[in-house]
Amino acid sequence: MSDPYEEIVQGETLRRSAPGDLHELICARLHTQVAASLTGAAAARLLAPRSVVQITPGTLLRPDLALLTAATGKLFLAAEIIYSDDHRTDTVVKKQLYEDLNVPRLWMVDPRYNNVEVYHSTAYGLSLKGILAGREVLAEKLLPNFGITMNELFAAAEASNEA
Repeated sequence: MSDPYEEIVQGETLRRSAPGDLHELICARLHTQVAASLTGAAAARLLAPRSVVQITPGTLLRPDLALLTAATGKLFLAAEIIYSDDHRTDTVVKKQLYEDLNVPRLWMVDPRYNNVEVYHSTAYGLSLKGILAGREVLAEKLLPNFGITMNELFAAAEASNEA
């Protein structure tokens, strides 16, 4: 388990619960796969888990996964791994901030149901492109070497639940 942390939304501090072991297993697996897909690619930069990302003045978030475009340093992809003790901040507050900022991609990873909601930014806000589960593959055309099935992503989590 890691430590509790803080995020700042429009100048207000949000205290976040320490992510549990299940959360951290999924986060590590997702980071490993995305990092491997970026080998030799200079167009994007993957930040360490929960690195501080300034969204707007007075708003500092810590996405579980943040991928920045190398050319602009802007957030291209954010992934939030939901944990039941503290889900409203990710599923409502931060999702709205990502939408307001027009972040091109958002992945909401939900270990409660072993699925991932994939959102793309559109002129009308975030659009749900799909809810992936089981043998479906999480992929991103702008990361041509990336792809992971939901079974693979959540396998470590399932193993830890059996222990």
